[in-house]
Amino acid sequence: MIESSVVRDFERDGAVCIRGLLRPQEVADLTAGIDWNLAHLSPRAKVASSPGDPGYFVEDFCNWQDNPHYRRVIFESRLAAAAAALMQSDTARLYHDHMLTKEPGTRQATPWHQDQPYYNVEGRQNCSFWIPVDPVSRTATLEFVAGSHRGPWLMPRSFRDAQARWFPEGTLADLPDIEARRDAYPILGWELEPGDAVCFHMLTLHAARGVQGTRRRRVFSVRFIGHDATHAPRPWRTSPEFPGLADELPAGAPMDHPSFPLLWPAART
Repeated sequence: MIESSVVRDFERDGAVCIRGLLRPQEVADLTAGIDWNLAHLSPRAKVASSPGDPGYFVEDFCNWQDNPHYRRVIFESRLAAAAAALMQSDTARLYHDHMLTKEPGTRQATPWHQDQPYYNVEGRQNCSFWIPVDPVSRTATLEFVAGSHRGPWLMPRSFRDAQARWFPEGTLADLPDIEARRDAYPILGWELEPGDAVCFHMLTLHAARGVQGTRRRRVFSVRFIGHDATHAPRPWRTSPEFPGLADELPAGAPMDHPSFPLLWPAART
C-alpha cells in the first residue's frame, strides 16, 4: 500500500505527504468525530490561543475510547498499516489521538518544536499522522525541517511563555531561530485536501502559522509507536498525561498496555 520510495523519503526527511490515505467515508466519519469532540471537550482540552486573538485555537487529547467516530477511523482505516510500513516495524500500536482546530482568523502560530521530548516514550519507531478534514493552504499547513528527526533532542518549552517545564533548564540545547533564517533550513510543507495525510517522526521539528480568511482548519492527529517503543516515566507532567501508568508499566517496559492497543497486525482474540 505504501510505496518503497515513500518509506525511503520518510526515513530520509522525517516527514512525508500521502495523498488520499483516507477514503471519503472515513473523512466524513472523522469530520463528525471532530465536531462531536468540539461540542464535548474533555477535561484534557486546552485553548492554545490568547484571549485577544480574533480567532480560536483549541486542542483535545486521548478521546478515542469515548468518540466512536475516532475509534472507527483509528481501528478500521489504513492508518495503522501505513504507520507500520513507514516505521519499518513489525507492529503498530496506538499512542494517542489529538484534535487541533483553528477557527477562521486565528493568529496563534504553533512554534517550532519536536514532539518526543514532551512524551513518556522512548524509541526510534514512531510516527504521527496530521489529517485535515478541511482544505489547508500552503501558508496554513504544518511545516517541517527535513532531516531534523535524526536529532539531537532540543529543549521543549511551553508554547505561550517559553518556560522549560519538562527537562531542567540547560540540560538540552535550545532550538535555533528557524523563522529568522528560513532560507537556511530545508523546510517542507504541503497544500492539503481532505483525505490527505502528513506523516512525521516525533523528533522532526515542525510548526504551523495561523489561519487567515474565512477558512477553518480542523485537524485530527493520531500517533503510533513501533516494536522498539518503551515506557519512559517522567518526573514531570507529560503532554498528554497518562495518570497511573507508571504504577502498571515499569520504566523500559514495552508499551504493552490497554491504553496503547495493538492495531497492526490485528490483535488475535
